[in-house]
Amino acid sequence: RQSVTKDTFRQYRILGKGGFGEVCACQVRATGKMYACKKLEKKRIKKRKGEAMALNEKQILEKVNSRFVVSLAYAYETKDALCLVLTIMNGGDLKFHIYNMGNPGFEDKRVAFYAAEICCGLQHLHQEGIVYR
Repeated sequence: RQSVTKDTFRQYRILGKGGFGEVCACQVRATGKMYACKKLEKKRIKKRKGEAMALNEKQILEKVNSRFVVSLAYAYETKDALCLVLTIMNGGDLKFHIYNMGNPGFEDKRVAFYAAEICCGLQHLHQEGIVYR
């Protein structure tokens, strides 16, 4: 096993932002495989007393093994951030598709498809004893 550092990856554009940092696309230099890197800024974690939350998130993501939920592939830290490298879900987020792909909303068949995928993801989490939010 090789140790994983920021140099293991090429960093690309930002995919989203959250309360503790941002998520960007990244690629493993050795294999070319794409992931999403969630960078949790240490200063923000400490300021909001989120240490237990960050550790809990890492442990949960390690347990997850479902095509409908992202899972942890790698984890490392830098001087300023804790980095969780996650499987990437191609296609963008649901909110983008609802509002930016033609008329707002979806047809019934597409709604049923996405609802089924969400249910499958939640079912897997519940089987693992994980309650989402």
